[in-house]
Amino acid sequence: MIMTDRVSEILSWYGHENPGVLTNLARMLGHGRLGGTGKMVILPVDQGFEHGPARSFAPNPPSYDPDYHFRLALDAGCSAYAAPLGFLEAGAARFAGQVPLILKANSHDVLQNEENPMGGLTASPQDALRLGCSAIGYTIYPGTTERRFAYEQLRELTAEAKAVGLPVVVWSYARGSGLSKAGETALDIVAYAAQIACQLGATIVKVKPPSPHLELEAARKVYEEAEIPRETLAQRVSHVVQSAFNGKRIVIFSGGSKKDSDQAVFDEIREIHQGGGFGSIIGRNSFQREKGAALEMLTEIMDIYQM
Repeated sequence: MIMTDRVSEILSWYGHENPGVLTNLARMLGHGRLGGTGKMVILPVDQGFEHGPARSFAPNPPSYDPDYHFRLALDAGCSAYAAPLGFLEAGAARFAGQVPLILKANSHDVLQNEENPMGGLTASPQDALRLGCSAIGYTIYPGTTERRFAYEQLRELTAEAKAVGLPVVVWSYARGSGLSKAGETALDIVAYAAQIACQLGATIVKVKPPSPHLELEAARKVYEEAEIPRETLAQRVSHVVQSAFNGKRIVIFSGGSKKDSDQAVFDEIREIHQGGGFGSIIGRNSFQREKGAALEMLTEIMDIYQM
């Protein structure tokens, strides 16, 4: 684990947390090729539950094997590897201590056509401790009709996790019948989702890269009167980071579905980096590629974050 002035500065933003939380956060910030830089690249593999096995793993059949993802995270030098209970149980003992693990504590399937998705609690902080994890993860869907239940469940889970020294990574994805499809990634909505996650006690916030679209009319007036820049992705990322306690919470950005070219991925990463984003969580854009190509891509992404 690498401790630098930058990592120490980031840890100082979490001075209210106990030593266990700070130690595990430092472990993730100090691990892998980006260790010590204050940036993170995390490999998330929850898509088998979230989208189904064929949609997730058929493009690269070796990825059906849970061990594949542990090795990919290790070989790439990722900051951490995040997955639901089953995938982590399948390999945690074999790869013990080799890469920080994040246990995804809730999961959602697509077997119902839902306008307002709601995940189920599928793991606990005790499972995370048993598996040697460095954090737990939880997804909220701001904008859904039942969001209050998820907020309350997250608050209880957060208290339980932090009490035993585990940071909490919150996937904050706005969805729901009150939002348009474009609204799910609108700048005002993504910034709002990041703020909500921070207010709920998130240690690390994961959101989608925001578009220039503005969804809420009341917000539109403020954005236009305040002349908040939103033309470039870097400007939009900067605003989302600002919305996360003026940049005093770690905000990382999702990679989304697999892009047609590596260059499209790199262009997006450069703008996230320029906007002050703390890193990326790259799933399908890595494990759906052949392993050699995935390693090359992840190496380039980490090189961009080190510039």
